[in-house]
Amino acid sequence: MSLVRVTEDQVSVDAHLAAVAHPGAGAVALFVGQVRDHDPSADGEVAALEYSAHPDAEEILGRLVAVTAQTDGVLGVAATHRRGLLPVGEIAIVVAVSTAHRTQAFRECEELVETIKKELPVWKREILADGRHHWVGLA
Repeated sequence: MSLVRVTEDQVSVDAHLAAVAHPGAGAVALFVGQVRDHDPSADGEVAALEYSAHPDAEEILGRLVAVTAQTDGVLGVAATHRRGLLPVGEIAIVVAVSTAHRTQAFRECEELVETIKKELPVWKREILADGRHHWVGLA
């Protein structure tokens, strides 16, 4: 089962775990990124994040997931990134990787999360509690 999405819908951690299930898997590394109420670069309390995505973002995410899926020892990979307005506490991204052993599962999951952060055309606007906002990660 494959799960790769860029969506406005809420994300199910259970669906990601099911997508990477494999009889040979002794480990599943799961990353859940959620909206927090602060950011070191923010001058004030964060109330929400608004994610915008390029129309090809899901296709690009699929290519990034496929690279990890083709790595020797990887048995399953699933990833979803949200778009839209997400209040504090909402899940923004989920990545799951299954392998036979935990060391590889942790490593592959972390590498995929970092690759997604660098290469996926998704942009984040930070909305502060006082109504101010600014874009994060734009050069």
